This record gives sequence, C-alpha cells and structure tokens, in this order.
Amino acid sequence: MNTPLAERLRPQTLSDYLSQKHLVGNNGVLTRQIESGILPSLIFWGPPGIGKTTLANIIANTTNRPFYKLSAINSGVKDIREVIDKAKQQGGLFTVKNPILFIDEIHRFSKSQQDSLLEAVEKGWVTLIGATTENPSFEVIPALLSRCQVYVLNAFSKEDLEALLKRAMTEDSELSSKQIELKETEALIRFSGGDARRLLNIFELIVGSFPQGEPVIITNELVQKQITTNTARYDKTGEQHYDIISAFIKSIRGSDPNAAVYYLARMIEGGEDVKFIARRLLILASEDIGNANPTALVVANNTFQAVSVVGNPESRIILSQCVTYLACSPKSNAAYLAINKAQQIVKETGDLSVPLSLRNAPTKLMKNLDYGQNYKYSHDYEGNFAYQEFLPSELSKTRIYEPGDNQREQAQRAYLKSKWKDKYGY
Repeated sequence: MNTPLAERLRPQTLSDYLSQKHLVGNNGVLTRQIESGILPSLIFWGPPGIGKTTLANIIANTTNRPFYKLSAINSGVKDIREVIDKAKQQGGLFTVKNPILFIDEIHRFSKSQQDSLLEAVEKGWVTLIGATTENPSFEVIPALLSRCQVYVLNAFSKEDLEALLKRAMTEDSELSSKQIELKETEALIRFSGGDARRLLNIFELIVGSFPQGEPVIITNELVQKQITTNTARYDKTGEQHYDIISAFIKSIRGSDPNAAVYYLARMIEGGEDVKFIARRLLILASEDIGNANPTALVVANNTFQAVSVVGNPESRIILSQCVTYLACSPKSNAAYLAINKAQQIVKETGDLSVPLSLRNAPTKLMKNLDYGQNYKYSHDYEGNFAYQEFLPSELSKTRIYEPGDNQREQAQRAYLKSKWKDKYGY
C-alpha cells in the first residue's frame, strides 16, 4: 500500500517498456546488442521520468548480469572503488557476463570521480551505464565519453502517457479495483510536464482523493482544482529546460528583445545555471550574428567571464545587457553555413592534395620537390594581395563563404569582389 504507483508499475521486461522503439523495438539497436550478448558501456541521455533507470534494470535482468547502482548525488570516489572491487570479484570477468554499474545523474560527478571509472571500463571489469539529463558532450569527460556509446531517450509522447495511464487502471492491483473513467487527460499530461513518474504520482493522488467505492471521473477541471501547485513551472532538469532555452534562443535570433528577456527571467527564476545561459549566448553570437556584428562575440565572451566571477543575483543584470544587445544586433548565419558546407565538401572529396606552392619546405629535399615554389607573399604586392590559387585543384573556384545581406558583410562582399573579380562570383 505504501509503494508509489510509479514503482508498482515499473516495467520488468523490454516488452513492457513504453516508447524508445528506436532503442528497444524489434529492430532497436539495444535489442540487437542484448540478443547478441555483447553490450558496450552506455550513457542514456534524456529528460527525467522517461525510464533511464528502468531500462538499465531491464538490461541487467535480461542479460543475467550482477547489477550495482550508485547515485552521483551522494556517492564519491570511495564508493566507486568499493563497487569496482566487488565487481572484480564476481565471476565472468572479461566475459559477456561482467557486472553492470549504473550511475544515476552521472553529469554530477566531478572530473576526478569520472576519472576513477576509466580503468574499470577500459579493462572490462564493469559495463558502465550512466544516466544524465544534461548534454554528455559538456558534462562527461572526453576520456570516459570515448569509451561509451551515447543513446538519446526521447520525451514521452501524449499517446505514450495516455497508454501509461490506461495500464495503471487495468494492471495495478489497487487501481484496477476502482471504477475510473479517464474523461479528459490534457490537464494531467500538462501538469506532468512529460515526466511519467510525476504523471503517475498526480494520477494516484487524484484517484486517492475519492471516497472508497465512489466512481472516479477524471476531467481537466478536477485536475486543475486538485493540483494547487503549478507543477508546470520551469524545471532546469526537465522538458521545460529544453523548451525555454529553445524559445530563448529563437527570440534572440528573431530580434525580439522583449521575448528574449522574458525567457531569460523564466530561467533565472527557475534557478538555471547562469554559465549555461552564457555558454548558449556565446554560441548564438557566432552562429546567428557572426560577421554581421563581430563585436557580438566579444560581448558574449565578456558576459561569460563576468557571470563566472560575479554569480547570482547580479549576473541577471549582465545577462540582460548581453541578451538585449544580441537581440538588437543585425543577424547573419553565413559563417555557420560556411563551415557546414566546407565540412560536407571534405566528407565528399576526402584528403585532397594541398597545392605545392602552399606547402612548407623546411628541408632541401622538399625544396627540390617544388614545395613552396611560386608562392606569392601577399605583403610583397600592391594592396597586400596577390591573385593565386589556395584551394586544391579539384576545388578551384569553389565558393564556400557567402557573405550575408547586411552592412558589414556587404562590405566584405565588395572587398572580395574587388580582389577576386569573378573567380568566386561574388
């Protein structure tokens, strides 16, 4: 009776696991790995309440492996070493049956704590499964990340959450004995924020508020009255985190300082890490403003440095200044498009030879092979410019950078045209 509904309904097999069909469906990558018995170390990345811990448990049960669990919130290096020592003593060392070490919220581990996992993962003493709500590219050290396969778990759809509610009504021993009618589900799903655990907790709370034997009819109005706390507030580890930062970035990109500051306030009031906000502004300053206003990157970088030193609550003022400046700045994604195009060309053409005239010639042999020959030193020529070929011959006259339609980049276009004439068609 005291076990929460979310725990009572926790799936025990892959067939009971809702959603994530790209991982655990009939042709899912995890399904194939489990069937083959060869399981790499993994990191599950996704919002809270979507079953990362449950999936780790199912994998351990399905593959018949010992299962150790640590939480990064209350575990240290000593705890990690104790678990690894136990794992090393288990049978099946260096076989497909090595123990699973599950670490919840692995992004909260410090660098030294993550370092303590490297040898165990490298030597196969454990198969690591880490769960994180934060981008592992930023929060997991490269050495550990390179030893793990990252799988993204998607937020539950409305259909998934409704299916979960129906499962609770039919399969739970407590709820199946009640007369429950799900007349409306919109409010339940809205208040849950896409978190299955929160959804089931709210559902159980509302059903439990009805007297024993009385029919339970769930409506949006009933849910609204029962839930007095606004659970749709900003949650820096949940779906709201992704939605608000998306709206924030798009508002600045769309040159709307009013909306941008509003979403900034939402994040600040929600306790978001100010360095996370400043880091996103750094990216935006280059991706969405770029050479239309090169000072934007300088302002964003100074903002990141300033909030790192100042902290709360004064950081809000510095962030507001930066956000309004970026929102009111001319926009260009030309630099962003240029590197995308250049990388695509590299992928398609491979390692093309660098023109001989541009190669370094530190030895006599290289000079004899014409390395560096016919190179024109730009400063020896009028206007510090000499017409010559810099791209590999196969890419001659390929235009990659396209200046944007703004005052600064129009000046760049005019400069390039004056130097290169029609070579690149500027």
